[in-house]
Amino acid sequence: MTGYGRAAAELPNKKIIIEIKSLNSKQFDLFTRLPSAYREKEIALRNSLAYRLVRGKVDLSMNVEVIAKDVTSKIDHNVLHQYHREIAGLADELNIPQPQEWFPVLLRLPDVIKQEQEELSDEEWNMIEEAVNRAVDDAIAFRRQEGEMLAQVLAKKIGNIRALLEAVEPFEEERVDKVKSRIREGLNSLEGIEYDKNRFEQELIYYIEKLDVNEEKNRLAHHLDYFTAMLKEEEPQGRKLGFIAQEIGREINTLGSKSNQSDMQRIVVQMKDELEQMKEQVLNIL
Repeated sequence: MTGYGRAAAELPNKKIIIEIKSLNSKQFDLFTRLPSAYREKEIALRNSLAYRLVRGKVDLSMNVEVIAKDVTSKIDHNVLHQYHREIAGLADELNIPQPQEWFPVLLRLPDVIKQEQEELSDEEWNMIEEAVNRAVDDAIAFRRQEGEMLAQVLAKKIGNIRALLEAVEPFEEERVDKVKSRIREGLNSLEGIEYDKNRFEQELIYYIEKLDVNEEKNRLAHHLDYFTAMLKEEEPQGRKLGFIAQEIGREINTLGSKSNQSDMQRIVVQMKDELEQMKEQVLNIL
């Protein structure tokens, strides 16, 4: 979800620079820095960006570079005359000379000069909105480029887990043989004790079935295939990929709990390491 876009709107009397920055976030979170003249359009901008950017911590800023004055200054005659009368009356009352030059004094007093901001026209806003859309396009293109790189990284991680899953098989067969041998040796070491061999075989089969990981391996392989398929989808799949990664983690954990063999446990640890790296990268996907 990391992205950056920049565009400019060229107006007759000013230039407006629009910048959009996007960082990772589970929800859409917009922070704006807008000139006061455009505050009335904030809700429309928020809705538009939420629709196009979907998720992320988004920072939208507009900077105005004034080419010519876009404000008009007016002198409030009533305020100026009021100040003049009060100052002149106070000077007579205190018996002090009146100012020699009235204008410099009066013009610095509050509310004498007022600046009136021009109203935002539809034409001006259309140009700004078009520039915002161009900046969003740039941010989306940035995201897409980063997404392609992430897809390659995640595909490699999936391939690594798949290879580790295949590496489990020889140790799995060896583990079962060792379990059988260990149990038989333990029983044979008990001198003078008779046991029902048929019952022993039943219990041994039950014990080995509890250690069987074929279901976990099949489900894990299925989740890996599903994750790979979702990577190729055009629509945003970030949340779904996160859920699939959780399911992959569950199968890996179950595989580890049933392994009961040092080499298999080592492979499971490697799987977990690959998965954790995947989870970190999935947070960058819409």
